[in-house]
Amino acid sequence: MKEKFVLITGASGGIGYPTALLFAAKGYHVIAHCHKHPDRLLQLKEELSNSYGAPCHILSADLSCRQDVQSLFQKVYEICPALDVLVNNTGISYVGLFTDMASEDWETVLHTNLSSVFYCCQEALPPMIRQKRGKIINISSIWGSTGASCEVAYSAAKSGVNGLTRALAKELAPSNIQVNALAFGAIDTSMNHHLSEEERMQLQEDIPMGRFGTPEEAALAIYTLAEAPSYLTGQIIGVDGGFC
Repeated sequence: MKEKFVLITGASGGIGYPTALLFAAKGYHVIAHCHKHPDRLLQLKEELSNSYGAPCHILSADLSCRQDVQSLFQKVYEICPALDVLVNNTGISYVGLFTDMASEDWETVLHTNLSSVFYCCQEALPPMIRQKRGKIINISSIWGSTGASCEVAYSAAKSGVNGLTRALAKELAPSNIQVNALAFGAIDTSMNHHLSEEERMQLQEDIPMGRFGTPEEAALAIYTLAEAPSYLTGQIIGVDGGFC
């Protein structure tokens, strides 16, 4: 059976970490990336080795920088000839009034959340196109469709991810490469820890399921999409407890 390779960016985070664990449990060779939390990556590699005896490589790069992404993929292609799955999961948020936002913060949020997807897709695609096979899964947000007050840059970036996903899927369909996005709602990760208890309760009341999603549920959605039929492409799939 052919070994399958997945690159998960932002693998040290609340969604990326359980996603790496799940792919390893399903037999994938995991290439895990992060930028600022190497200790978590080392913990992940140890857990994958101890729990599953699974092969895992850990890599660090600033994905908002094209040169760093190019260097990252040079290392990826020393590990495998081509990726079977690319999970573009790296992301940061900025919470604050639009009128108070500095241009540097705007650029950081857009480059980290949107440009990183562009850079990674460009580096991942040539081998995928040659082998006529591959899955790209972009992690988006419901705020990319509905917008979130005091999160203008994040909402704009995720809206861009949605547009990139739909357009790239059309371009790559003749090459049998599927591009989809998962638009997550409120997932119980550190990205939502800025909420006060009152704000958290108000948000939960607006979610038909009455609760935040778990990181494990997010990971399962990502893995399920990676194993979905090839005819499923160009979709922005909401995983939000019925919120949208």
